[in-house]
Amino acid sequence: MDPAELLRQGDQVLVAVVEVAGALVIFVGAVWAAVRFVVEGLRHRTAARFTPIRLSLGRFLTLGLEFQLAADVLRTAVSPSFAQIGQLAAIATIRTALNYFLGREIRQEQRQVAEGEQRR
Repeated sequence: MDPAELLRQGDQVLVAVVEVAGALVIFVGAVWAAVRFVVEGLRHRTAARFTPIRLSLGRFLTLGLEFQLAADVLRTAVSPSFAQIGQLAAIATIRTALNYFLGREIRQEQRQVAEGEQRR
């Protein structure tokens, strides 16, 4: 087996591992948020109780998206074509925008939670 083929196969394995890690992070976050949602929903009926759950889920989603972006970068790291570079640029732009808006929403929710705690 030539070194270039070995490098491509190794890259494919790394991409798969990073993609699975990202998917696991998102899955764990979704399960954790769903369980917390049900538990908090049974105990308390106020919308304010769900804000910390949304914040945590947002953090899991942001981290998972970062893993997915890393997998996309790895995918194009070995002899990329112009089409792959264009796809990576589009995916990176979309995921960066998603992360930006998720991060902004998380910061906004954190301020609201902090303000609510100060009022108590």
